[in-house]
Amino acid sequence: MEISEQCVVGLTWTLKDTLGDVLDVLDEPVEFLVGGDDLFYAIEAVLQGHEPGARVQVQLEPEQAFGDFNDQLLFLEPRTLFPEGTEEGMTFDGAALPDGVNPDMPKDVIYTVAEIYPGHLVLDGNHPLAGIALRLDMTVRSVREATEEEIGRGSAGTGFFKLASATPGSDTLH
Repeated sequence: MEISEQCVVGLTWTLKDTLGDVLDVLDEPVEFLVGGDDLFYAIEAVLQGHEPGARVQVQLEPEQAFGDFNDQLLFLEPRTLFPEGTEEGMTFDGAALPDGVNPDMPKDVIYTVAEIYPGHLVLDGNHPLAGIALRLDMTVRSVREATEEEIGRGSAGTGFFKLASATPGSDTLH
């Protein structure tokens, strides 16, 4: 079966930045709904017409993936508002930030603690891959028809590409 709209594709991949540094390796196949919300449009476009066993490569510019880096999503917040033991790299859901943080912080964003200073910490609401061009080397492991439930849900149940993207109208990633 060839990959087309409303089918589920099982993929493995290696994700690299444009310098060739490996960012992610998916060794075991994961299923994604083509024509739903699981994959970026640019990925779906290059997969169309391929069958199991095909190796497909694509380069994604930031606007096709996680968006450009937005410095308006960087916030300097008082250290005392955050729990003892907060460390760089920890994440906080924007909808569950402590009382007292900047009221202009978007609530539909996941914030990463980027830096910690004695009295403040820097929260970054950008996706970790925002502003980075990506190279994706995929292998199609399986193709099947999507179930009615998957089509209705718009997903094969995978959460890989579900973090908020900064580009309106683009796919979202959480």
